[in-house]
Amino acid sequence: MSLFTGSGVALVTPMQADGSVNFPVLKELLEFQVENGTDAIIICGTTGEASTMTDEEQIEAVRFTAETIGKRIPVLAGAGSNDTAHAIELAKGCQSAGADGVLLVTPYYNKATQKGLVKHYTSIANNLDIPVILYNVPSRTGVNIAPQTCYQLSKVENIVGIKEASGNFTNITQIAALCGPDFDLYSGNDDQNVPILSLGGKGIISVLANVAPKDSHDMVAKFFAGDTKGAAELQLKSIELINALFCEVNPIPVKTALNLMGFNAGPCKAPLCEMEESNLERLKQAMKNYGLLP
Repeated sequence: MSLFTGSGVALVTPMQADGSVNFPVLKELLEFQVENGTDAIIICGTTGEASTMTDEEQIEAVRFTAETIGKRIPVLAGAGSNDTAHAIELAKGCQSAGADGVLLVTPYYNKATQKGLVKHYTSIANNLDIPVILYNVPSRTGVNIAPQTCYQLSKVENIVGIKEASGNFTNITQIAALCGPDFDLYSGNDDQNVPILSLGGKGIISVLANVAPKDSHDMVAKFFAGDTKGAAELQLKSIELINALFCEVNPIPVKTALNLMGFNAGPCKAPLCEMEESNLERLKQAMKNYGLLP
């Protein structure tokens, strides 16, 4: 039930001034990704601001994305919640809307135990007919998926992988060792893409790919073709830009970057706001150095 190999983009959700989804620009961004070799679309994740979208908005964005992509590449829908019953209904809605799989962030704020995480994820997966990828990002949720917990969850039939954004290589290495090559490991931190691929990673779920989709794709493709040096060169080339894209909380900088590139991605929804002027200048300079701005 593996979903994809390669570069998946954690896509922004373009918005109008009133916070509604800008569907014409979403179509433009989707086509930009496909044209530049992106291997999967992840819609309504953290970068897509799902936390400030209603369920109806989220499911409609998933439906539009699935229809626009038309099975050219897989579409994964963010469908996590800190309420198991809510997550089940949201994930089922995304499945009905055409998602090929779901990405499920750990429950936030509640601080579930490891036993609670097993029950949470198993309950959601058992209500779906499509694959599930776990999403471990303790800096945002306050909860870490322990390697042994990940191993337990890997035994659930349609839980097929994990997006690892903990930044903890001890945790990541133990997950790779315990779960083995049949459980898909994806890098969730752009500055760690090649190192995670070297541990058996199947690909990346990338913020960088919003603005540099071809290089993100090529980084992974080179690695799998045996060109480790070429993959490392692209990783190192992108470090300044990656750091600038995370100089304020994601997705503020990446949405700003897309606007600077001429895509009308619009504003972030409150409580996220415009960048500090000093950080904006840092972002512009990094984009110029990378070749994204003249």
